[in-house]
Amino acid sequence: MRELDAKTITENVAQMCKEAAYYLPDDVYAALKRGRETEKSPVGQNVLDQIIKNAEIAKNEDRPYCQDTGFTIVFLEVGQDLHIVGGDLEQAVNDGIAKGYTDGYLRKSVVSEPLFNRVNTGNNTPGAIYTKIVPGDKLKITVEPKGFGSENKGGIKMLVPADGVEGVKKAVMDIILHASMNPCPPTVIGIGIGGTMDKAAVMSKIALTRPVDSHNPMPEYAKLEDELLELINQTGIGPQLGGTTTCLGVNIEWGPTHIAGLPVAVTICCHACRHKTRTL
Repeated sequence: MRELDAKTITENVAQMCKEAAYYLPDDVYAALKRGRETEKSPVGQNVLDQIIKNAEIAKNEDRPYCQDTGFTIVFLEVGQDLHIVGGDLEQAVNDGIAKGYTDGYLRKSVVSEPLFNRVNTGNNTPGAIYTKIVPGDKLKITVEPKGFGSENKGGIKMLVPADGVEGVKKAVMDIILHASMNPCPPTVIGIGIGGTMDKAAVMSKIALTRPVDSHNPMPEYAKLEDELLELINQTGIGPQLGGTTTCLGVNIEWGPTHIAGLPVAVTICCHACRHKTRTL
């Protein structure tokens, strides 16, 4: 049984929150550069130039890539042979979020109650923490700050099996077209297919932590990713003000579901597709 101090978790989460806010992942930056090379609209080219320059300034000056530093989503893979000592695991993560957002001068955007009072918690906690028990004695942490301009435009469609692949495509495209240019494109699209309504939504968030140029290992889903990417980029929504670079990547995660169900969840992420992973 390996022991890991809760304080170590807190310090690492704090640093990861800052790094995720400052440094756009290399794969997303490369996708933006590729989009700039193929973008046909002069206005879209100008927008992409500004987005790319912004990413470079943020990285060089350790400044937030976007003023919306997000609601902090954290995925934990906890080895079954790991023992957390010196504190509670979820509290250690939330302490790390609070420290990272305070020390990093990141905007605090979380309210303690959603409808009636909406009082800001002052430190961007609590995060949305999802924990999975896995073999081994390590702790894998993925921090995913999720901006809400794009979060507000996601959606879930509860399809039936008879809807099939074409029904899934229609469901995704209905959400994308309804969102239009509001989610600050070019976007990255995470899709969860299967499970239950809540499980599909979580899978769509996990999908956003994959590289934008990756593919689902199952060929049929990889093909669907490519087909949806092409359809989205044919909409003309483009980078903010129209063009051919609407989406940088479509990532699909899937899971077993009920014989009567075909849940489809779509999480739209703006070009600030931020995430950071460490293993302790």
